[in-house]
Amino acid sequence: MTQDNQNKKNTLINIAEQIDKNAQDGKKAQLIYAFNGTGKTRLSQAFKEFIVSQDKGDKEDSGILARHKILYYNAFTEDLFAWNNDKYQQGEHQLSIQPNSFTDWILKEQGQDQNVARYFQAYTQQNLTPHFNEDFSAITFSLAAGNDQHIDNIKLSKGEENNLIWSIFFTLISLVIAERNIAEKSERSTHDFDQLRYIFIDDPVNSLDENHLIQLAVDIAKLIKTSESDIKFIITTHNTLFYNVLYNELGLKNGYILRRLADGYFELEDKKGDSNHSFSYHLYLKQLLQEAIKENKIEKYHFNLLRNLYEKTACFLGYPKWSELLPDDKQVYLTRIINFTSHSTLSHEMVPEPSEPEKQIVAFLLNHLLENYNFYEKEE
Repeated sequence: MTQDNQNKKNTLINIAEQIDKNAQDGKKAQLIYAFNGTGKTRLSQAFKEFIVSQDKGDKEDSGILARHKILYYNAFTEDLFAWNNDKYQQGEHQLSIQPNSFTDWILKEQGQDQNVARYFQAYTQQNLTPHFNEDFSAITFSLAAGNDQHIDNIKLSKGEENNLIWSIFFTLISLVIAERNIAEKSERSTHDFDQLRYIFIDDPVNSLDENHLIQLAVDIAKLIKTSESDIKFIITTHNTLFYNVLYNELGLKNGYILRRLADGYFELEDKKGDSNHSFSYHLYLKQLLQEAIKENKIEKYHFNLLRNLYEKTACFLGYPKWSELLPDDKQVYLTRIINFTSHSTLSHEMVPEPSEPEKQIVAFLLNHLLENYNFYEKEE
């Protein structure tokens, strides 16, 4: 981004506009790094809204127009799938698929259920098999236990469920790219994607170990490189390893960091090289915490950043537990950080916003880490 853009009060729509401009300038793929909670999923929604707004004079309604212009994988994609509680009461674990044109096209019209199963097993385990019902409105799962024995009606973990949804989306975009690679429109099996401009992939790396994560990045890069049409790709991630593999596999000249500023606006910072060369993750954490402390705008997620910084420092220095780096009264500080970094989903367990004394704890613990574990401080 230019200096003027960096100094501008950017909303997510402004960031979406910049991404679109980058694509028009010839960028086939744009890779964006951001922490969880920064706004990656909201950016994918804002980008969709921006693309639709460009064609607001079109006679199509916004929902149809969006599907024709952009495909996106994000947290909302997961909303198409839900476990059927009525079936559960009957002793069967069944994952229902909400009616939608995309899965109908992939599974019913294109008969890609076996490819979906193959991708799913590649990212989970070979003996875990999805079974689609006749009208492709639901899926059950079985686990091969050896000696030709099977355990039926398996309930997937959340990570396995996410991998299945990703496998369906990956199958979809593989077919879309293959269709668009057919230059003669009359020879394509569908014209639903003739106007497609963008494929937006938001953080498809949840619950993958490093080996599968690397394979996923390689698979996505390979798919993008096979695209011969003018479709543009945007990938966002919070995972530095995934970012690095994609960056190098795609041979990119630059990537981006999405930052949410203390005043609620955003910045898309241009970075050359992968994360090993263009930004040091732990120094980035340190910078964000120092800025929040300076402006007295500590929020809950800053406790996550502080814990992450302690964990990475402990790992680098060889400490078995990151809590060993805490000052005296370690258990008191550990409890406070754990309270703010837990993943409770029950409303009565929700932790309130940090109080002023708790905000001061963040400043104290950051200074303790910097002063006692040899972080380099540049002289003014």
